Amino acid sequence: MAYGSEYGSEKKMAEGGNDAELLKEKANKYFKEKDYENAIKYYSEALEVNPTNAVYYSNRSLAYLRTECYGYALADATKALEIDKNYIKGYYRRATSNMALGKFKAALKDYDTVVKVRPNDKDAKMKYQECNKIVKQKAFERAIASDEIKKSVVDSLDIESMTIEDDYDGPKLEDGKVTETFMKDMMDWFKDQKKLHRKCAYQILVQVKDLLSKLPSLVEITLKETEKITICGDTHGQYYDLLNIFKLNGLPSETNPYLFNGDFVDRGSFSLEVILTLFGFKLLHPDNFFLLRGNHETDNMNQMYGFEGEVKAKYTAQMFQLFSEVFQWLPLAQCINSKVLVMHGGLFSEDGVTLEDLRKVERNRQPPDSGPMCDLLWSDPQPQNGRSVSKRGVSCQFGPDVTERFLEQNKLDFIVRSHEVKTEGYEVTHSGKCITVFSAPNYCDQMGNKGAYIHLRGSDLKPEFHQFTAVPHPNVKPMAYANSLMQMGMM
Repeated sequence: MAYGSEYGSEKKMAEGGNDAELLKEKANKYFKEKDYENAIKYYSEALEVNPTNAVYYSNRSLAYLRTECYGYALADATKALEIDKNYIKGYYRRATSNMALGKFKAALKDYDTVVKVRPNDKDAKMKYQECNKIVKQKAFERAIASDEIKKSVVDSLDIESMTIEDDYDGPKLEDGKVTETFMKDMMDWFKDQKKLHRKCAYQILVQVKDLLSKLPSLVEITLKETEKITICGDTHGQYYDLLNIFKLNGLPSETNPYLFNGDFVDRGSFSLEVILTLFGFKLLHPDNFFLLRGNHETDNMNQMYGFEGEVKAKYTAQMFQLFSEVFQWLPLAQCINSKVLVMHGGLFSEDGVTLEDLRKVERNRQPPDSGPMCDLLWSDPQPQNGRSVSKRGVSCQFGPDVTERFLEQNKLDFIVRSHEVKTEGYEVTHSGKCITVFSAPNYCDQMGNKGAYIHLRGSDLKPEFHQFTAVPHPNVKPMAYANSLMQMGMM
């Protein structure tokens, strides 16, 4: 009897194992097709059948990495290693997750483990060395920062003495100023994959830094009854899609104001072209063209996801330092007609945050790991009430009740945020009180999503959604300038 029951349970386990393997194969198929949502779904089902398989956790970790859920990816890699501490891929996955989160020391520890187990693995050795280099660089930067008050790049620039060579026939500022003609010429110049002269780039950066530094952390504007504003979400270095937005919706002007809601750079390989265009329009229309900071307007993200590499490849390390300074002055939120609040990420890890608190945020820095500034750049909505741990590993996820309480306390109608790819380019959640807009169609050349932008009119503040699809761009792949650890760690 005992033997029969033991045999029955073994058979059931074997059948369960087979079921789990079939689900894993199904997930793998979706993963290869870049349908990461379904891949995650079927890896999760495989884990329900067999929760002690390290490979399933590791595979799901990679799918989470591809969808930028770094917190979940880190948890899965850690679980895989709890099940099997000798599972080398688990260390790779966990290291990649930590790299994505800017936790370089933790990543180095895992690469060190891999190198010790596989001393002849060239790939592992290269990753260890690259990560070690970043850890040492960060330590050096911290030492310098504590030694002296950091000087601005602007102080060491002598723009006047920079000469524009005779053979440069591209756009130039007119008497040192951005004009409409300059903007149109620059956009066409960039469209042909030509480089703006470094003197012009520096002129734009110095002027926009001065302009942004005079703005409050919370920008407040009033639309008259007859006025409208266009709100765009993430553009992520997709320059040709940005041009398409202007083609569809008109160039920015005094009568056609825009608000771009962060994440202008990284991933897409035309980030410089995007950001110089946006900064140019900010200088041309300072009171009718608005820019808010995203979580990718930060040093850690730029180091991993391409913008730092792109600026160094097209210009210099010094210019990247100046971009970093400028990004720190980007405002964090914008309030329209005292009724609509716009920010890149979302609401807060704690109740009770007021608009007055946002006005007081000291933003001229790299974002901290917690608190209102971090939340504005990083948080995400969730369908269930309450708050939960962030899928990204930073900030939190907030439910409809959190949104309701925040709006009520601050006498607001709804929030508009970005930060997440949406299939339709936008999404309305929390009973219409939390709107997401994302303006990078076919994100990273692989997600197949639409892009969208929103019109808000002063008369009723009712959001009107406009969708668009990706346009062709030159054959430069996304992440072309990204840190090699991110490129290979994602394979």
